[in-house]
Formats: sequence, C-alpha cells, structure tokens
Amino acid sequence: MNFDSSAFIAEQELIDALERRSAPVLCSDDRVLFTQGESPTGLFIVRRGKAALIMQSPTGGIVMSVTAFPGSLLGLPALVGNEPYTMTATAYKGAELGFVKREDFSSLMLDDPTIAIKVLRVLAAEVRTARHAISEF
Repeated sequence: MNFDSSAFIAEQELIDALERRSAPVLCSDDRVLFTQGESPTGLFIVRRGKAALIMQSPTGGIVMSVTAFPGSLLGLPALVGNEPYTMTATAYKGAELGFVKREDFSSLMLDDPTIAIKVLRVLAAEVRTARHAISEF
C-alpha cells in the first residue's frame, strides 16, 4: 500500500524550531536511519533529497511504503508515543537531514506549547492519511 507522504510534512514554524535543535546528517550513500521495532532515539527532518519509509509484516512482506520529501518528519509517532518505530526509514544517497535527539524534542515540547500543537497537527494528518489509505484497500 502506498501512502500519501504529504502527511509527514510539517509547517515551516515547526521545522524551524526543530532545526535549531538538530544536528546535520549527510548521506553519501543510502543510509538506514532507524529500523522498525527499535526504540526511538529522536526524529529526522528531511532537508534535501528523499527518504523511504517501509513497514513490514511479521512474515517480511511490505505492508506500506512511503517516499518522504523535504519538510518531512521521520519517526515522530514513535518519539511522541515512546513506542518502537513502526517503520524502517532509509535516506537515499545525497539526502541531507537534521536529527533531533529525544531529550531536545521533549524540552522543546515543554518549553513551547504552540510548537506542541503543530506536532499534534502533523500526527493528526498522518492518522487521517492512514485511515484514508486503509479505506481504499
């Protein structure tokens, strides 16, 4: 099932706030950012290039795939829910990302409630998009 990746793209104000707390990640080759089932350590912001998000079934088949573009936040649901990543994220060769550590993200959410609301909007868009994709399945 292909997924509308626009749900992963955040408002510019949220991206700017996260960028101020991020460390650069450059990908000279394809690079796995996190793996389905791992505990979240932070989230990634796609700055340039693309990344793939893949969800696998317990038997190894691909359940869902998403291509993430600049402005996308990767790993947000796992980070907010403090649950394992539900997808594997791989940045493509040449991609530039920012990485925000869990502690920095949590601090930002506590310090600025308007940013926390913007995070909730991204999560709501992801849920809406997932429900829409499921309804067409």
